[in-house]
Amino acid sequence: MDGIGNGVSDAGGSDVEAVQRVAGMTERVAGEAVGEVEALWRYPVKSMLGEQPQRVLITERGVCGDRAYALWDHATGRVASAKNPRLWQALLGFRAAFVQPPQPSAPTPPVRISLAPPGAGESGSSEVLLSSDPGASEGLSDLLGRPVTLLDQAPERASLDQYWPDVAERQFQNVVNELVLPSGTFFDSCPIHALTTATLERLQELEPRLDFAAERFRPNLLIRPSEGEQGFVEEGWVGHTLRIGDSLELRVNDGCPRCVVTTLAQGGLPQEIEILRATARHNNVVAGIRLTVLKPGPVAVGDAVRLVA
Repeated sequence: MDGIGNGVSDAGGSDVEAVQRVAGMTERVAGEAVGEVEALWRYPVKSMLGEQPQRVLITERGVCGDRAYALWDHATGRVASAKNPRLWQALLGFRAAFVQPPQPSAPTPPVRISLAPPGAGESGSSEVLLSSDPGASEGLSDLLGRPVTLLDQAPERASLDQYWPDVAERQFQNVVNELVLPSGTFFDSCPIHALTTATLERLQELEPRLDFAAERFRPNLLIRPSEGEQGFVEEGWVGHTLRIGDSLELRVNDGCPRCVVTTLAQGGLPQEIEILRATARHNNVVAGIRLTVLKPGPVAVGDAVRLVA
């Protein structure tokens, strides 16, 4: 879930696509299926690689266990985030996974934090430590070369530093500024972030030499739209409500402006600033949508996604 940014329309027709998306929404029927869940992600520790479960529970606060932990940097008094890669890009070289599935009515379970070498999948990471270890914070400090504390509760008015790279369409250029996090959370802005395969496919079509892997965008939900839907289709859902599975309902608030994290090396993906520049050129720096929870519920891979309001 990335921070707010501003962009300008490219000359290649994204405004036309936007009009077509909105016009298409007027033809939708309440309860109509608009797609299905292709994949799910949960990130137990902020800015580390996460888990890809087949099923999660979504509460009023988002995916249960998502961004449950974060590192506190003693030197800056900020939450450590890969949004400031000059200090924290190394966080994307770790993978965090719960030792047992988190439950909303129970204490947050410990996480297993492992080194994640480039190209290593979830089973290819080497274990480093458990969050419940008395020396967990000291061990992470040694690995990162800075004094940090692993937190499971966000301090009041917690904030992070975000770096704005040299992307012409962004509001700032090559500067770092402060982002205050929503109260009581380690989220950047919203509790749920979703992305469609159609958006990734459209960007890939426009920039075939780049790799627009879903993992770069760190969504909670990847949605495959109904057959025949193309382009940045999820932006046509803004202002509407989605029902996923039997009970979960999410309000689509707005499009999700992207940040420097999409450009960083992570897992098997190389560093590539052109990912963000392409998103800026073709869709106002937006890829995906930000959502809030209206009715909590479970969601599983394969669940139908319906437009209900």
